[in-house]
Amino acid sequence: MELNKSEVVNVKHVISASGNPVSVNLFEGVITESIIVTNVNGDEKEFGLVGYGGGIASITIFPSNSDVIIKYNLEDASTLYENLWTSRIGYSETFSVLFSEKTDLFFLNNNIIELGNKKGISVNGGGSAIIQYYDKIPKIIEEVSLKEDKFNVEIITNSKIDEFNFDQELKIISFQVNEKNKFVTVSMEKELVGDSYVVLLNNEKILYNKSVNKENYVSLSIKPQAVGEIIIMNSEYNQGLTQITSNDTLTEVATNIPNDYFIWLVLGGALIIIVIVVIIIMKKTRK
Repeated sequence: MELNKSEVVNVKHVISASGNPVSVNLFEGVITESIIVTNVNGDEKEFGLVGYGGGIASITIFPSNSDVIIKYNLEDASTLYENLWTSRIGYSETFSVLFSEKTDLFFLNNNIIELGNKKGISVNGGGSAIIQYYDKIPKIIEEVSLKEDKFNVEIITNSKIDEFNFDQELKIISFQVNEKNKFVTVSMEKELVGDSYVVLLNNEKILYNKSVNKENYVSLSIKPQAVGEIIIMNSEYNQGLTQITSNDTLTEVATNIPNDYFIWLVLGGALIIIVIVVIIIMKKTRK
């Protein structure tokens, strides 16, 4: 599958030569008129289509002495909204997703992935995925100083950022985010904050995703559920802070909380039993 900043998504299957008919499941949303089936030399091959509920579900390839290539386009699989392309993809087997050369960073089910020198990803075993990437990279670069050295902190987001600050002594990055439910990705050299991190939104810990694409650099991605102040700090300063807040757009963290109500219920029940036993003993004594 190729994603190239377009509402049209291109798909290609390569089927090995076979002396028997081969059935191939297709991605949902096939534009029937776009289907082309050829051999490796470009010669068209005969095929049959199988559909359910008005859509095309699979294609049958007749026996072939050479590999067969199936190409087609999908409709309603990729949309652009507020500078962010979103593709919802599902397939029952392993498949690859390729990007244009202009795409280096994207989000897979809200997890940040930096391609670097790679062309795409492989979704092993198949499954459903939501892939999002920027149409035009909304990049902000802030220069900071640490001792005698200067560094660039790169922020990629569709949200407006204000009041950026770097505390040299505490090694803390802070800024104001003015829109909620939008990705914010901060890329920096590890030396600025450290190797382990805590991200706060209005003084409450929130979840983040981390990507390391090149040596000594790290990218942290968040999706704040409210406007306010973002603070990025080293986790060694994580003393006396409030617990992680609920964030249903990122991986959930389960916490074990003691059930005080259950404990009191058990103690109360035991006390009642003791009282009943004492009353019975007293009645027998009186007799």
